[in-house]
Amino acid sequence: ISKEYNNGITALKNVSFDVEKGEFISIIGPSGSGKTTIAYLLGRFWDIQKGSIKIGDIDIKNIDVNYLLSNISYVFQDIFILTDTIFENIKMGLDKTKEEVYQAAKDAEIHEFIMSLPNGYDTIIGDGHIKLSGGEKQRISIARCLLKNSPIVVLDEITAYSDIENEAKIQSAIRNLLKDKTAIIIAHR
Repeated sequence: ISKEYNNGITALKNVSFDVEKGEFISIIGPSGSGKTTIAYLLGRFWDIQKGSIKIGDIDIKNIDVNYLLSNISYVFQDIFILTDTIFENIKMGLDKTKEEVYQAAKDAEIHEFIMSLPNGYDTIIGDGHIKLSGGEKQRISIARCLLKNSPIVVLDEITAYSDIENEAKIQSAIRNLLKDKTAIIIAHR
């Protein structure tokens, strides 16, 4: 695949790799080397100029974007947090029960933190409310992915903003998330 931005900068040139079902691969490199671009191309946030990306034998350009994204979960370095309850920030509109949300939070190693808050899962987070650390946001995002249960998971620099304590919890949460998944793990190191 190849991807060139509108400003003429080439992010990827003649990149090719295969990821088998159930396999984990790591894409490692310095900032600006195109790692995150690959993640965005996989979800069709952007389209490639040359080549193709296939899931199975189907070019993703021939897959409905909503269906494609229902089969891919992302945990990015920068996490989007809704100004809403923690419960709704994990659920993200999915048709899931309270018990399923709680289990996802437990598997993401964030349940105990949530329960330590005055209003638990009903605590409002986001702009002007309870502020979460980078590692807490990452674990909320991992809980979202666990709840979504997509067969493909993309992790992009997910421990970049975490301290040692959160990083250990994130690593444990990742082990839970990646069971029986195909994963692309993007990192500087």
